[in-house]
Amino acid sequence: MINDKVIVALDVNTLKEEKRLLDILSPHVQVFKVGMELFYSCGVKAIELVRKYDKDVFLDLKFHDIPNTVYAASKVAVRFGVFMFNVHASGGIDMMKKAVDGAEEESEKLGISRPKILGVTVLTSMDKEALKKIGIDKSAQDQVLSLAILAKEAGLDGVVASPEEITAIRKNMGKDFLIVTPGVRPEGYETGGQKRVTTPKEAFQRGADYIVIGRPVTKAKDPVKVLESI
Repeated sequence: MINDKVIVALDVNTLKEEKRLLDILSPHVQVFKVGMELFYSCGVKAIELVRKYDKDVFLDLKFHDIPNTVYAASKVAVRFGVFMFNVHASGGIDMMKKAVDGAEEESEKLGISRPKILGVTVLTSMDKEALKKIGIDKSAQDQVLSLAILAKEAGLDGVVASPEEITAIRKNMGKDFLIVTPGVRPEGYETGGQKRVTTPKEAFQRGADYIVIGRPVTKAKDPVKVLESI
């Protein structure tokens, strides 16, 4: 069983623990997420370890800075050899365009395919009340859709969005726009601080291309059994 639609989040902070999870899960999963905790703890070695298992890396660092800084960071992400990385769509269209420019230039220079670039819309920990506190008087779904439209205009390949927005994004953005969905929990699992969640089955039925799942798999007594149930 190789599942190329389930991205497992390696939310650990040592290479030893990362290797333990890869030993267990790499026969069953193609894409692994390297996020802030692991990358800031172990650096590029965390990415290199995933690639030693001949697996793909979703680099989840959510670049959000002035356009020129994100342009340079995108070039670095390409040199890391990642399959996919993300930027905050709320950084604006100019920033997102520079992310694409940097990735395309570096990929062409190296003679490799450009990584997929995703726009992070609204974090799954936020709801309408949380958005209002930062000055956004919209529902989460309306804000996500606005940012998704902006991301597509900037040339990004897709977005990261919660399960609640999948249907609206798919309807408005078409079948070729990637939707990567965190906030996914199998039946009976705690939400872990996320407010806009659903089950894996529901996420795929709504039109997600990938789901991202971490603790329900990585903290399980039998991670492979949880994957099989998904």
